[in-house]
Amino acid sequence: MNRLAGHYTYGRLLRYCLAPVAMMVFSSIYGVVDGFFVSNWAGQTAFAAVNLIMPALMILGGLGFMYGTGGTALAARTLGEGKKELASRYFSMVTWTAVVTGVLTGALGSIFAPDIARLLGADAGMMKDCVEYARVILFFNATFILQNVFQSFLAAAGRPGLGFVCTVAAGITNMILDWLFIAVFGWGTSGAALATGLGTCVGSIPPLVWFMTSRSSSLRLMAVVPAPGPVAGACLNGMSEFMSNISGSLVSILFNFQLMRYVGEQGVAAYGVVMYVAFFFIAVFFGYTMGVSPVISYHFGARDRQELHSLFGKSLVISLCAGLVMTALAEILAGPLAAVYVGYDASLEAMTIDAMEIFATCIVFAGINIFSSALFTALNNGLISAAVACLRSLVFQAACVLILPQFFGVSGIWWSMTLAEVLALLVNMVILAKEQKRYGY
Repeated sequence: MNRLAGHYTYGRLLRYCLAPVAMMVFSSIYGVVDGFFVSNWAGQTAFAAVNLIMPALMILGGLGFMYGTGGTALAARTLGEGKKELASRYFSMVTWTAVVTGVLTGALGSIFAPDIARLLGADAGMMKDCVEYARVILFFNATFILQNVFQSFLAAAGRPGLGFVCTVAAGITNMILDWLFIAVFGWGTSGAALATGLGTCVGSIPPLVWFMTSRSSSLRLMAVVPAPGPVAGACLNGMSEFMSNISGSLVSILFNFQLMRYVGEQGVAAYGVVMYVAFFFIAVFFGYTMGVSPVISYHFGARDRQELHSLFGKSLVISLCAGLVMTALAEILAGPLAAVYVGYDASLEAMTIDAMEIFATCIVFAGINIFSSALFTALNNGLISAAVACLRSLVFQAACVLILPQFFGVSGIWWSMTLAEVLALLVNMVILAKEQKRYGY
């Protein structure tokens, strides 16, 4: 029997999603460590430079989430229909397309790195660090994209534990090399980028070999010529995740512009800490949706509406409970985390604590919003999923970060995240109610 089949109790659902959750949380931890070394050994300017260029790099790396989530939904639904060989062909088409895309976008991004940094507002002091960091990261763009692709497909193949092991290995590699390259060798932002890039090799090459050689996997990587139809369908269905990534990057750029306008480089550094820490608390939700999405897709393909309804209800409860816990943790840890990152500057530390305490209030709403978008991707409705994601991560956040500071100053910038999540939740409640009869969840 396929590992995705059967009824899911709370216990079975949590056990199945535990590895993807742990994987995403661990990914966030080594991202936090990355920022820690840059901030404390390379300095505030280098840290601000990395955070200024990072949103543009995440747009390219986010292609992996598009291929991964869209392709996984297609492959898992096909497995649910009992077409194992076809599912492997779809998986292979998406994977090889992702490799080619990673190489091409990495090369183009490296060529135009100075122009991108200038466009994002890098001043003379930041320019060198921005360009060096970008070019080293983009050299590994293909492995970065593949790592994101395989995180989703390993769950669909019934091997989420392998994804966790690879992510842990990648994270440990990154953290050790961060210490070596930045703290010992003094390579600054270039060292941070090289450590991250080598970490993505550890996270992507072992799954690549496993999918090519394993006889027990429900998905096999084979030599195929990508067909436009399935690849385009996977991209369209995964567009919400890519839109979320693009939107998040564009909003981060907008945040940086506003913060440079109101408080300067210090504000960008504070926002950088918030974003590093934010990923840790939000990672739980992304990990859960990564685990539950192929399960939903499988039962959607099998036309098991009763199990879809059960999975939907349980997922809402889990998302809400996790949101409450993560909100409480974020409030409690705001001070200690700010001290770890920017304790060398009292005024920057105070600003960072204020920002983190306000940010924490958005987490409780984020869980359900993230699940809502992932649900429609899993149901192979990329249009609704993309619309939900775009409203949440671009339209509402952009509007709030432009309007609120005019009335509340810097505090308005921080509060814009929470107001955007509340507005997105209201829209999601309407859409979920409207589409429930159609999909039977």
